Amino acid sequence: MGSIFQSLGKTIIAGFVILVVIIVAAGGGAKVGEHVWWTFVFRWLHVMSGVMWIGLLWYFNFVQTPSMPKIPDEQKPAIGKVIAPTALFWFRWSALATVVTGLIVAGMSGYLGAAMTLTKGVHAIGIGMWLGLIMAFNVWFIIWPNQKKALGIVQVSPEEKAAAAKLAGMTSRINTMLSIPLLFCMVAQQNAGL
Repeated sequence: MGSIFQSLGKTIIAGFVILVVIIVAAGGGAKVGEHVWWTFVFRWLHVMSGVMWIGLLWYFNFVQTPSMPKIPDEQKPAIGKVIAPTALFWFRWSALATVVTGLIVAGMSGYLGAAMTLTKGVHAIGIGMWLGLIMAFNVWFIIWPNQKKALGIVQVSPEEKAAAAKLAGMTSRINTMLSIPLLFCMVAQQNAGL
């Protein structure tokens, strides 16, 4: 049993096994392959990738960034060379997965056009979608390119490195700010919060 927890891959597989047991025990719900089943699967994938994306965003802003000044200089390379690049990998790809699965769910559910144009009735989810698109743009086109400079993945002058770190940090804070109304809008749509 303990070997399951010694490997992330085995832990994830065990999670899926537990999920299948729960689905079977609960009676399975919609038939596999039906439209409603696929819509649910993509919604679940959207939530899973969104949890990873916002979780990492909050990790950077609530844990890593505030902790950096407290870390001795000789230990900081471990963060910059090992932890941050790995976290940023999962951060940017979970952002993309969240956007793609969200657009698929909206399309499969028939509200993609209405949400994107902020039509009454789906304006909460539409606002959330637009906030998510802005945040994903920030991840891929501002945060990641500047983090590559700040972490030394792309070689630049010390002045450019400092400016890149500052811009990446500020944009990450903007995304943290936007995540609060985004999450509200995503939940509000189905719970009549707006």
